Amino acid sequence: MNKNRNDKQRQMEQEAEEPFSWKKELLSWIELLVIAAVAAFILDTFIIANSRVPSGSMEKTIMTGDRVIGSRLSYTFGNPERGDIAIFVFGYTCRDCGVEYQKSPEEICPNCGRKDSRNKVIYYVKRVIGVPGDVVDIHDGHVYLNGSETPETETYLSEEMATPQALHYEVPEGHYLMLGDNRNYSLDARFWRYTYISEDQMVAKVLFRYFPKISLLK
Repeated sequence: MNKNRNDKQRQMEQEAEEPFSWKKELLSWIELLVIAAVAAFILDTFIIANSRVPSGSMEKTIMTGDRVIGSRLSYTFGNPERGDIAIFVFGYTCRDCGVEYQKSPEEICPNCGRKDSRNKVIYYVKRVIGVPGDVVDIHDGHVYLNGSETPETETYLSEEMATPQALHYEVPEGHYLMLGDNRNYSLDARFWRYTYISEDQMVAKVLFRYFPKISLLK
């Protein structure tokens, strides 16, 4: 017992005798900053996705200017499910000519030919309405799935959807049909050049809003 106390006292005395070193202090701070940067990179790249919703296409579920957090792991270890609110890659803003465009099979800016990988990514937030293999019909203000005569119950819609014409979709394998909750004011799959979003474009499942207030989303 006395031996342990003496060893501890001797260690404290040795530490007290060591002169302060700015070099050691600086290195310890650099180490902490590197660890923090690596942790942030891992979180942002593999675990969570942070997105701002700039338009009213998802109101009243997500309001204009809201910030949301999504789980990347949901789509790393599982597939998007019908009804999910998802963050996905819609397209790119070309760093050469400034054109905003939807991701295409050619993977280049349609205006100047710059590669997608060199351009700024545009993320959208919409709801998954059709999953691979689904047949989706939209008419009379409602969505019908896989030949059902009973419309989907979409309690998240703030008003009945305007359907000036009947729409029919057959979702290909590996793709998803995405619509906004604010149907009458949403630029979504009904209007895109490339109707479906591929599996590799799906980034994260939105879990909750954190600004301007915290709340779960579904």
